[in-house]
Amino acid sequence: MTEFEKMKSGLLYDYSDKEISDSLEHAKRLCARLQTVSIYDRCYRELIEELIPGIPKDSAVCPPFSCGYGHRITIGHNVWINFGCTMLDSGGITIGDNVLLGPNCQLYTPQHPYNYRERRKPIETAYPITIGDDTWLGGGVVVRPGVSIGKRCIIGAGSVVVHDIPDDCLAVGNPAKVKHRIPHENEEEE
Repeated sequence: MTEFEKMKSGLLYDYSDKEISDSLEHAKRLCARLQTVSIYDRCYRELIEELIPGIPKDSAVCPPFSCGYGHRITIGHNVWINFGCTMLDSGGITIGDNVLLGPNCQLYTPQHPYNYRERRKPIETAYPITIGDDTWLGGGVVVRPGVSIGKRCIIGAGSVVVHDIPDDCLAVGNPAKVKHRIPHENEEEE
């Protein structure tokens, strides 16, 4: 199994591996070029589609934007990712349709070893992040490795999401806690 395959499988992998390093370098070069354009510039679409293959035409990622690989990010339709977002996507990040990410959101999939001696080595694991359809992350939200946020959720600005959040919930704080359910049009108001 290659180090890249280990990374995709959630296993401990060596991030100094050449294939991984080359992929990181490619993304860093594209992110650097993105910093000098706006979403209205002609070259924006070409750059963002090379960085995040398959991004729908009706979705936008506002520069400045940083990511690890880009090709480990899947973005749905009608998504707006505001300025200053960082996505460390080694574990894979999936964003549903009609999602809003406020400025300076941070989505982190890598997990370094707990043992300090192991942390000295170029090794880590990575766990996927999923954000459901119609969800809104306020500015400065941090999402930790392996977290799934359900559909139609609101995560309050500045929250740190360390555990899964079910569908139709408002969650805030550090760590983010569900404050209440949010009824939607198919449910009766209580």
